[in-house]
Amino acid sequence: VCGWLFWRVMACGRRSGDSKRQVILFILCVCVSQSRAETLRYSLPEEMERDSFVANIAKDLGVPLSQLAARKARVVSEGNEQLFRLNQNTGVLTAKESLDREEICPQSDTCTLVFKIFFENPLQLIRGEVEVRDVNDNSPVFPEKEMVLKILETASPGSRFPLESAQDKDVGINGLQNYSLGPNPHFSLAIGTAKDGAKYLELVLQRQLDREEQEELNLLLTATDGGSPPRSGTAQVRIVVVDANDNTPVFDREVYEVRLAENSPLEQLVVRVAAADPDEGSNGEVRYAFTQTSERSRQLFQLNPTTGEIRVAGNLDFEEANSHKMVVKATDGGELSAHCQVQVEVLDVNDNAPEIALTSLTASIPEDAPPRTVVALFSVRDRDSGDNGRTECSIDEDLPFSLTPTFDNYYELRTTAALDRERTAEYNITITATDWGTKRLSSRESIFVQILDVNDNTPEFTQEVYTMSVSENNSPMLRIGRMKATDADAGKNARVSYALVRQEGKEQPEVSVNAENGDVYILRPLDYEKVPAFEVTVRAADGGSPPLSAQAVLRVVVRDENDNAPVLLHPAPDSSAAGELVPRWAPSGYLVAKVVAVDADAGQNAWLSYELAKATEPGLFRVGLHSGEVRTARAVTERDAARQRLIVLVRDRGQPSRSATATLAVALVDGFSEAHLRVSEEAPAAEPDGPLTLYLIASLVCVSALFLATAVTAAVVKVRGARRNETGTLPTFPTSATESTAGSLPRSYVYDVCFAAGTVNSEFRFLRPLFPCFPAGLPPGPGEQRSSVCSQDAANLGAEGD
Repeated sequence: VCGWLFWRVMACGRRSGDSKRQVILFILCVCVSQSRAETLRYSLPEEMERDSFVANIAKDLGVPLSQLAARKARVVSEGNEQLFRLNQNTGVLTAKESLDREEICPQSDTCTLVFKIFFENPLQLIRGEVEVRDVNDNSPVFPEKEMVLKILETASPGSRFPLESAQDKDVGINGLQNYSLGPNPHFSLAIGTAKDGAKYLELVLQRQLDREEQEELNLLLTATDGGSPPRSGTAQVRIVVVDANDNTPVFDREVYEVRLAENSPLEQLVVRVAAADPDEGSNGEVRYAFTQTSERSRQLFQLNPTTGEIRVAGNLDFEEANSHKMVVKATDGGELSAHCQVQVEVLDVNDNAPEIALTSLTASIPEDAPPRTVVALFSVRDRDSGDNGRTECSIDEDLPFSLTPTFDNYYELRTTAALDRERTAEYNITITATDWGTKRLSSRESIFVQILDVNDNTPEFTQEVYTMSVSENNSPMLRIGRMKATDADAGKNARVSYALVRQEGKEQPEVSVNAENGDVYILRPLDYEKVPAFEVTVRAADGGSPPLSAQAVLRVVVRDENDNAPVLLHPAPDSSAAGELVPRWAPSGYLVAKVVAVDADAGQNAWLSYELAKATEPGLFRVGLHSGEVRTARAVTERDAARQRLIVLVRDRGQPSRSATATLAVALVDGFSEAHLRVSEEAPAAEPDGPLTLYLIASLVCVSALFLATAVTAAVVKVRGARRNETGTLPTFPTSATESTAGSLPRSYVYDVCFAAGTVNSEFRFLRPLFPCFPAGLPPGPGEQRSSVCSQDAANLGAEGD
């Protein structure tokens, strides 16, 4: 009914919105309270055939048949044996096997089987009871088919003699109801009821016996139950008339009461019964034997026929039977007997550990499961009684799980906090159930719970920036390294793939990244002079849904190779030979020319050195190793040839090194005008300038403009600083010497110098104005002026070299 009401209200709630929320909550509260308190009760006759109908659970609970399968409805019986079966398609509860009440409940007047019906989504438990009704399928049975009584012929009328009672496994009206004795002139039958409700029989002597008249009597004893039709059982009672024996045995007590622990060991003395007989001889010898005692009690206890000691012969179990009743018969040699009762109360001992029974288990849960998620449902039972049967459950405290008691000794295992598979991928939860006995017993049940991975971790690169190097002019598809990213997740969520991040507006990168393992490849040969280094962004994405990703920077540095030879800027490489004029009076260290070269490589590959490879007069000139300046190695003499040809070798420091040569034509002249005309006439016609010359001229112009702008800026900054400080004076420059009319050599040289990248020392040199020097003591000619630095220049010309 509750399920149907909940379904109907939910259907209405979709149309009417939040107005039905209070009604839904009310019905849920009522249903939950009723689901815990309501008990389904049924009855079933015993000995029904297999798969006999018990009840229609779906109809009684008002649950639609579709909900039974959807909510995984199932029935669980108490104990280890499952006695009922629930059909989810029809909702019918049936008995799995034929039920025998006497086997299931052997010592109980009522036989009630408890079962529980479980529903999932949401979890619901309903208690049910099936009463197995007794059927008159057992006849009364006497322990012995023939009972022998020896009675003295002197026994007076009214004497009573106990008889063995019949046993009937059925109960109630189907149980034993009445006894009857066959017709005879001497005895009648007396039926009594003990305090515990059990019926007992006594044979009553009505008429004196006479052994000489009749030695034996045979009587038929019949036991009848109240079934319809009634069943009966019979036994023969044989009466042996014994000669007179004056005294019968007498017990010191009529009832012996003993309390015995259920864990008593075998052969432990329970009690010692004693009967005395004042007769002499064989008539005074007493022997003991059990009578009117159940077969189970005879198995558990052993009676010594001579001493009357009763000892433990089997394993006592309080849970099976908490008391035992026995009747001991004492018989003397004259066949006279007496009877006493022995009542043994079995004391409960904590000898049963709690039993844990799993009802529902979720073997794996996702790591993003919310707290208080139900993982398992189980029950705990202890067969002991009192505190020995009271139990409590616990698990380890350092686990993110807790136990919540529900009802009828059922517990729920729930999560208490957020789970993290990367920290703990699985849990082995040990449930410990302990009773409250003096000597506490416990049992354990292990539950293995696996945490399913959720894609909650992004890949992580081992470095934020990867720097890899490759030599220029490399081969295509060259592997230069590997990028590595890891993901803490598992399975496809941890499967990392790599890809380049495309950037709009930029050219396609020169590298490729293997999507599977992160190997980095160079797609095509690189040129250091064009691209010395470049950076790309690499993304690592996992295989989750949706995927998570991370990025890292890949920086590729191109290593320079010595693949460029030095390039001559001066003299121009396409000219046949550069003409230079040197006066005959040039001293040692006189600057003749400067060879300027550059190398497009970098570092050591661009470090240039100059050397004189070949000369007309090898000892007349020398070349600065790093500056490229060609100077006179000694003073020029009249004996030196007027025309000198020099070949300068420019070499870089690469491995292997590359080189270039420059050819200089030097003319030794007395005056510049005549020499200039001579060189011009002898020089061959210059070829038209090529593209390289045009490029060089443009480069020189740009460098000169940049230098001029830098100089002007520096001068302006310096002048402004001087004005602010207002300390110091403006620099003064010396008056220029008058021009010499004797020659056409300029008073100063101006060079545009190009340096290669990586040049260590600056080889830039300034030359002083050169004036003609006159011998000491001679006055200068008309219009000539003696330079105050001539003598100093002459002395320092040798030091102006490299």
